[in-house]
Amino acid sequence: MSVSVYIKASCIIRDHRIIKNGLVIFEGTDTGLPNFLNQSYQFLETKYPKFYKMDHLSKMGWLAAEVLLKESFDRAQYRAEDIGVVLMNANSSLDADIKYFESTKDIASPSLFVYTLANIVIGEISIKNNFKGESAFFIFEKFDAGFLTDYVSNLFSNNIVEVCICGWVEVLGETYKTALYLIEKEGAADMAFTKENLNKIYQS
Repeated sequence: MSVSVYIKASCIIRDHRIIKNGLVIFEGTDTGLPNFLNQSYQFLETKYPKFYKMDHLSKMGWLAAEVLLKESFDRAQYRAEDIGVVLMNANSSLDADIKYFESTKDIASPSLFVYTLANIVIGEISIKNNFKGESAFFIFEKFDAGFLTDYVSNLFSNNIVEVCICGWVEVLGETYKTALYLIEKEGAADMAFTKENLNKIYQS
């Protein structure tokens, strides 16, 4: 049986900007992606030293999740097993793969090898927030809102999740874009979890 679910919050990261629910909350200086990621972390005033060890894809997804959840999510309402994370991108972990391959020309880097799987970003988000529910990472040529709504709605309809973070997390060199959504069973009528609303936010 289908259930109604809603977009409770959204976070877009692009063009050195962090946008939450349609409003720019942070704009970094144009000094390259690594600096922007570190500036964003400092802006959030979060204490999580492991952040600096992550690859760029994990940093990007982790930052977006932190922004998404802050002041938008009551963690106490849910069991860890009821919170899912479903992500997608076009290039998997290629950004980290390239860096790891370059390291093998001298001494292969174990710290880079750890991130040569796209779903590690889900692990980083889940470890920080103690999420233990359904997780999946998919590869598509471009953002596929139709697939995302079908897949995540099915998780809700089958009582596999009670809340879900889902969306797009892409990093390759200096090219990046992230769009994450917090999906719950309660929300505003005009923010129903539909592919039209996902695309509208993604393209904003």
